[in-house]
Amino acid sequence: MKIAVVTDSTAFIKEDYRNREDLFIVPVPLIMDDEVYLEGVDIHLDGFYDKLNQSKSFPKTSQPAIGELIELYEKIGALGYDAVISIHMSSGISGLYSSLNSFSEEIESTSVYPFDSLLTSGPMGKMVEIALDMVTAEDANPEKILNKLSDIREKVEGLIVVDDLNHLVRGGRLKNGAAIIGTLLKIKPILKFQDGDIVLSEKIRSQKKALKRVEDIALTEIACQPEDSTFYVIHCNNLETAKQVEQDLLATNSGLEVIICDFGPVIGTHLGEKSVAIGVAPKH
Repeated sequence: MKIAVVTDSTAFIKEDYRNREDLFIVPVPLIMDDEVYLEGVDIHLDGFYDKLNQSKSFPKTSQPAIGELIELYEKIGALGYDAVISIHMSSGISGLYSSLNSFSEEIESTSVYPFDSLLTSGPMGKMVEIALDMVTAEDANPEKILNKLSDIREKVEGLIVVDDLNHLVRGGRLKNGAAIIGTLLKIKPILKFQDGDIVLSEKIRSQKKALKRVEDIALTEIACQPEDSTFYVIHCNNLETAKQVEQDLLATNSGLEVIICDFGPVIGTHLGEKSVAIGVAPKH
């Protein structure tokens, strides 16, 4: 069985996987000052935060057009793929997964299997990479891959320290933020993905202490042992802090797999500049 993998542009995927011919990446639209950009096509991280800070209105993100998605799946089918595993950012922060479910069974040229990663970026990229590893097996089939992805999804973590909650609150992505609006200037909240939503986890007084707490959670309160995990230190134009978090993690165990990566423009719009996150996913 010939199986392709589709994901969206918010996933962080290693370069050797990104170049595979059986991987297709859907760009997510970003609307800034009434102009529509496609992430990874005509808007990139280089210069993005300058543009974000200078925008006259709060930027918005959108879903890829359904017609373009249908066209992509039909094209994949025409290339001879019997099935498509379509792995996307959390349904709690985007309607993309829900949209795919609404029409995926109508695709005639191939069978489409939408999968909700329940988060984004590095851990979602790990799911994509594992799916790509599995599609090349002789006994590859969609059900086996989806079962594996579901198992991985139970073990992933996403912990975020934002510099300013206003971006998430204004964009409607923070589910339980109303109770802390009055204390925004006094705390550096720790946020986490919970059942696909971004929720407030803890309130801590400084970014340094918040990041230390996130490091402790990632190392001691995760479903997978640290040695069996990949740690993603993900940042929004805050490489210096990300490097410090990387050093802190490696100081506990130099054998850990730690990868520094960026949130792209779409997620960066919602989290805001200077945010730092740790994503954790099983290695295999």
